[in-house]
Amino acid sequence: MATSQEYIEFVCEQIEGNWLVRYKKMFGEYMVYVNDKPVLLVCDNTVYVKKLNQVEKLLENAEVGIPYAGAKEHYILDIENHELSVKVVNILEQITPLPKKKIKKC
Repeated sequence: MATSQEYIEFVCEQIEGNWLVRYKKMFGEYMVYVNDKPVLLVCDNTVYVKKLNQVEKLLENAEVGIPYAGAKEHYILDIENHELSVKVVNILEQITPLPKKKIKKC
């Protein structure tokens, strides 16, 4: 089951605030970008956060799951918990680098 348009828009609404939030469809699912940095993965109407030391304490009681075949285990973010979601996104936005621009080959 792919993520619905309504759900990805709900996810973005939950974390809107002091950031530029957008999403991009990738392989039938979505990546959520905050200030152009990829911070959340949304697959099958579930929000995944990469397991990083910086968010471990906040998400120590969170469920975990595999967003897609071949992926490593991720935390599952309770996006309806607005306070937690904003804290997690704030940390991820600070530590996530901007993606490197791809160089087009001639």
